[in-house]
Amino acid sequence: MLRKIKKCTGKKDNHQRCHLRKGDMVKVIAGKDKGKSGKVLRIILKKDRAIVENVNMIKRHTKPNQLNRQGGIIEKESPVHWSNLMLECPKCIKATRIQMQILEDKKKVRVCKKCNEIIDA
Repeated sequence: MLRKIKKCTGKKDNHQRCHLRKGDMVKVIAGKDKGKSGKVLRIILKKDRAIVENVNMIKRHTKPNQLNRQGGIIEKESPVHWSNLMLECPKCIKATRIQMQILEDKKKVRVCKKCNEIIDA
């Protein structure tokens, strides 16, 4: 049986491991929106970016189409690199780094470094 041989393109997948998840509350620690906080709407793994609610807003000029009959200027969120975001602990309500811990039932959870509270439910 013949197998297809994958050609090497020379590109490496140098993507960081993401510490954020959809639905997390995060605080922006760098950039034009520094200090703002919001909820993670989407994570783009291939580009190491996240879309956060009401952060990094851009204006998109759109033509009228079937979905948007009016057209005009639409404001929407654009992606932010996740190195500029910090997770907010739901208990101590501060931007914090996280630590991974394995519980007795072999479940991996995220833990707040400041108050040692489990972030994942």
